[in-house]
Amino acid sequence: MSWDYGRGGHDSAPDLLWDEVREFFDPELMGSLPDVRVPDTSVEDWQSVLDLVAERGWRHEYLQGTTVLAVPSAADVLARPAEAECPQLRVWPTADVLAIFRFYADEEVDFDVDLRELQGQDRLDMFCGFLRSIGRRLGQPVLMDPEGAHGRPVLGFDVVLDRVVLLCD
Repeated sequence: MSWDYGRGGHDSAPDLLWDEVREFFDPELMGSLPDVRVPDTSVEDWQSVLDLVAERGWRHEYLQGTTVLAVPSAADVLARPAEAECPQLRVWPTADVLAIFRFYADEEVDFDVDLRELQGQDRLDMFCGFLRSIGRRLGQPVLMDPEGAHGRPVLGFDVVLDRVVLLCD
């Protein structure tokens, strides 16, 4: 389960430099669980994310409440009754970094990461690779907002540039 996300090997330039973006990974400034999202999605996009997780062999578990279940289709998850608890898919792109996907609605793929797990250049490179993998699969931007500041992204995967970029100063 490698975290080579397709930048052309370990010698290629990183998307972002830790020294230039460390403030956006400060849990005190950003909140420890920033919101990462892909806007304007569909059930099919959610299914593509589920397929990507399986294809990459990333360790994962699907939870309804506290019960671990087999991963259903995105259509089944998103068709649950309105009063049902929101299930989550916990994905470990590496052994010590967790992304928690929450199936709130089909029109936005939504997940959280813990900034305390994303400190330093190596972890930043892994995170950028994770965002690139999702963005490339969906052909859409993947945006990171400070915790509780939905709609004000600070960085994200840019589809045209095919890399993660800063979206604010």
